[in-house]
Amino acid sequence: MWENFTFPNMKQLSYNLLQKGTHGADINKYFDYGIMSLIFINIGALILESIPEFQQQYSLLFQAIEYFSIIIFTLEYVMRIYIADMTHPASNNWKSAFLFIFSFYGMVDLLSILPFYLPLIIPIDLRFLRILRLFRFLRVLKLNRYTHSVDLIFQVISEKKNELYMTCFLTIMILVIASFLMFYAEGHHQPEAFPNILAAFWWAVATLTTVGYGDVYPITGLGKFISGMIAIIGIGLVALPTGLISAGFMEKIHKEKKQNKTGSKHTCPHCGKDFHEHS
Repeated sequence: MWENFTFPNMKQLSYNLLQKGTHGADINKYFDYGIMSLIFINIGALILESIPEFQQQYSLLFQAIEYFSIIIFTLEYVMRIYIADMTHPASNNWKSAFLFIFSFYGMVDLLSILPFYLPLIIPIDLRFLRILRLFRFLRVLKLNRYTHSVDLIFQVISEKKNELYMTCFLTIMILVIASFLMFYAEGHHQPEAFPNILAAFWWAVATLTTVGYGDVYPITGLGKFISGMIAIIGIGLVALPTGLISAGFMEKIHKEKKQNKTGSKHTCPHCGKDFHEHS
């Protein structure tokens, strides 16, 4: 009965459980749904903990959720290090583990459990501990592994990164220029509102994004003209990243539909390999 249950098979089973997701057997679906449910429960607990009445009344429940989550997420993290040579191939297992630990998802996994273990290792000031506990919110980023839609958005952002970099650079340049112009136009007339270029930068951000809080605003004719121009530019500029991501998202969906219709082979959403390569 146990002759086929070898060490390599155990690693393959672990890989299939963690990586194949909902495209594998029922156990994979249950694992994915279980992890996603646990993440949502954690986020809900964090929200309710911020309400003093709930925190006092259900403190034991919140503590039980945290302990249970730490056990599950720690086991998942250890298992991912265990299969790192399959997900992050390298010349040896240590390098594979290193590549996983310092990858994006590896850091997310680590930061989601670190706030629990760190106070047990080194003494930490209570004020810093409260800030550290906020890292538990990073557990929501783990959802990207288990939902294809979120993964699709990350793929689109990755593919459009050059265009997004250009848009961000252009936005920063316009903000800096607007800050300089507004400081020299309004600084002498409103020294309390525009005492320096950094203060003018806040006005530029609020105006370019068309938020317009109204806490800082121009009173001179030149200042109002600059403000109007920046607001008009902001309407088009802020829409650029949204348009790029939306267009890329639609292209990706159309491409996947076309592949499904033509009977193209399906790939794993986690590593991009064909599922037959994992079997």
